[in-house]
Amino acid sequence: MENQKANLTLLTKTYSHFKENSRKLTNEISQQYKMQDSLNALRNLASKGNRYPPSQFLPHTSAFRHYTTKAKRSLLKQDESKIKVYEPRISNTSKQRVYVWGLQETGALGLLTDVKKAQERYTSIVNYPTRLQFSVNNEILDVTAGYGFSAYAVKRSDGETLFGSGLNTDSQIGFQVRNRAQGMKNLDIIIYPTAIRLPRVEGETDSDMMVRCMSAGRAHLIVVTRNGTIFTMGNNSYGQCCRNIIEDEVYRASGVIHRISEKDICDPEDKIVDVVCGQDHTMFLTKLGKVYTCGWGSDGQTGQGHYNTTGTIVQAMGDISGEKIVKLACSCDCVLALNNNGDLFGWGNSEYGQLNDSDTVNTQINTPIHLKLTQGIGKSTDVAAGGSFCMALNEEGLVYTWGYGILGFGPLVEQSSKPQLLLPPLFGRNDFSNKTRVVSIGCGVFHMGAINSDGDLFMWGKNRFGHLGLGHKKDQFFPFKTAINGKVTKVAYGVDHTLAISKAFI
Repeated sequence: MENQKANLTLLTKTYSHFKENSRKLTNEISQQYKMQDSLNALRNLASKGNRYPPSQFLPHTSAFRHYTTKAKRSLLKQDESKIKVYEPRISNTSKQRVYVWGLQETGALGLLTDVKKAQERYTSIVNYPTRLQFSVNNEILDVTAGYGFSAYAVKRSDGETLFGSGLNTDSQIGFQVRNRAQGMKNLDIIIYPTAIRLPRVEGETDSDMMVRCMSAGRAHLIVVTRNGTIFTMGNNSYGQCCRNIIEDEVYRASGVIHRISEKDICDPEDKIVDVVCGQDHTMFLTKLGKVYTCGWGSDGQTGQGHYNTTGTIVQAMGDISGEKIVKLACSCDCVLALNNNGDLFGWGNSEYGQLNDSDTVNTQINTPIHLKLTQGIGKSTDVAAGGSFCMALNEEGLVYTWGYGILGFGPLVEQSSKPQLLLPPLFGRNDFSNKTRVVSIGCGVFHMGAINSDGDLFMWGKNRFGHLGLGHKKDQFFPFKTAINGKVTKVAYGVDHTLAISKAFI
């Protein structure tokens, strides 16, 4: 009997102990499920973008570590030190970039090193701006574009200051030959920039030979150096190289580089500050605002009062006599001149009313005249003259065009006898950039361009050789931005290619 009571007591204690352990185990499992539900709720809130979840979702359990304010602050500082800060590489702002595009078959772009490659169908034209590798390795100060050739003013440690590439059939980029076992062979095409060695006299330094200004025509090149020496090379059939015309002169493989002092042209207290070449004539602009010309004059483009060709440099007079001219513009045979008061003058070809819209006026003007048709556009700050059209930029940054061709007003407008305004939104002005304005204009024979205050280049006109840089060869009837990786500072408009100098954005 006593044994039965003892066994019953032991069984009761065992059951009570088992019941207590089961209750504890059930509470622990329930607590874990609650914790899991809270964590899932936190994940759902985080995925919905809630940074601070409501307090009812925060589980109150010893499994979470509670940080003090000081500890949290030190943790945040620690995290900030681990954040990687992106520091962009700053380009050398003093180094100029050169981009080229247009007809490459002539070698004028200076991009290729293989003649056969340049003549292939898919490489003969580059219709988008491409960075010139030569400009990466050399500091280019100035560029000019002729008819199928280019010239580059550079600064180098070896003393070379002038390079050229492209057509050289008339020795317009100097005497370039290649040595061969069977003899010297003239190079009619230079596909990569090659040094043009300017003849020096005793005592002239590398600094003296640095280029002050230069310009290229159809087949001639004019360079003015810092010491006031003028070098001319290329075709001189019309006296455009500032020397006497020689009958039946052979220009191919010619080593003739004519040399003139600026003191032989202008007064001792004056000096040449710019040179501008038309198709086959040359014009010099001096610091005092005087204009000197020579070359082909059949359309009156020399402004010397006759229609003859001459190799003698003579001052152009007419209405610009006594005026201080600050800018000359010409790409063919029509010339525009701008004085320091913002007035326009012109001479040369006016077959499409570029210089005078009167029916009774001669279309070939051989003496500079003051233009009356531009008096309504305000004070001008820049001008440009193409083959059959003209451009003007006033002090408000507004662009006007007139004449014949693709003027920028669409395919239905191809002629205007009066200057017409191209609306500012065509050149980047909008509600987000309402201070953007055009600061410079220029043109080739059949196309035009404008640079705005943001350094963007806009181009329009004929595009047969892809020289607008828009990625195609279709004509562009409205100004369109050309994609250049930099802020454009100067553009050289050739007849079939374009060169642009730019600076890095940062």
